[in-house]
Amino acid sequence: MSRRILVLTHTGREDAMTAAHQACTQLHDSGLVPVMTRPERTEIHAIYGNGTAPAEVLDDDVELSQVDLVMVLGGDGTILRASELVRGSDVPLLGVNLGHVGFLAESERGDLAQTVQWVVERNYTVEERMAIDVSVWLGQDKLAHTWALNEAAVEKASRERMVEVAIEVDERPLSSFGCDGVVMATPTGSTAYAFSAGGPVVWPEVEALLMVPISAHALFAKPLVVSPKSSLAVELLNRTDAPGVLWCDGRRTVELPPGSRVEVRRSSMPVRLARTRRSPFSERLVRKFELPTTGWRGPSEYERAADNDEVSSTESIVTVDPHHNLDASVQKSRGVKDDDRTDPNP
Repeated sequence: MSRRILVLTHTGREDAMTAAHQACTQLHDSGLVPVMTRPERTEIHAIYGNGTAPAEVLDDDVELSQVDLVMVLGGDGTILRASELVRGSDVPLLGVNLGHVGFLAESERGDLAQTVQWVVERNYTVEERMAIDVSVWLGQDKLAHTWALNEAAVEKASRERMVEVAIEVDERPLSSFGCDGVVMATPTGSTAYAFSAGGPVVWPEVEALLMVPISAHALFAKPLVVSPKSSLAVELLNRTDAPGVLWCDGRRTVELPPGSRVEVRRSSMPVRLARTRRSPFSERLVRKFELPTTGWRGPSEYERAADNDEVSSTESIVTVDPHHNLDASVQKSRGVKDDDRTDPNP
């Protein structure tokens, strides 16, 4: 049976529709079955007509469980929308950036043909990114339960008024203050809203949760990095009647009346992202943020290879003589000859 690849795109952009048409055509010509949602396939047919590659329709012709991979053509917002679609399944996402920074994307628009070829050849790996479970309470009543890949942000609902909050870690109060909001984020979200609020950049393989106040009117309102086993909470205090709002990944909202409480814990269900490159995260940071690295004088690839060869050759000549106190290589380095050694057990 041919592999099925779901292609998702930003239908409001012409370049995104063109990229989707190109990807579906290349997948079909390579013997794979492109899959699209019905609205997106309808829009592509309206533009390209009979020139559109045949594509199955998700939920009509094929179930999500039958899809091998999701190719997401767009920015981070499109990838977050795709993560909602595949939530509850093991289907990985592979993003091709058509937006601005595109931190979640794996490749750029100019690499689309090569990326599709990597998909055809299964030349990619899959990594799991931590997600968070988010619960909203008002007294004993549970108002909402949702999740996020990047962050859960408690914000003021009115521009002219701060919210008064109490923050909590592991069911213990830590501080209270007035602010514009508080971001509770994953390592993946550390380069998103939390980053803009002054939080630290956390490498994706680091398992941690972040709490970052937004414009806090307080002496102690610093970003926190806590254990992935910890629980975080933000309570809207009743000192004022200022309401708040919860945003999850900038896509799902919950109104927060005074007295409500938002709890965040690590989700047992991660988001799976496909990777076609094995470059370190530091390289991604430099590339996405266009960081200045002119003048760097680190080791060259030749020097690294030479260092590795030196270590390997050194390790290869160190052998232990079980009948003597000094290792043979060390004795040679000290000028000890074989004839000068005395056997302690003649």
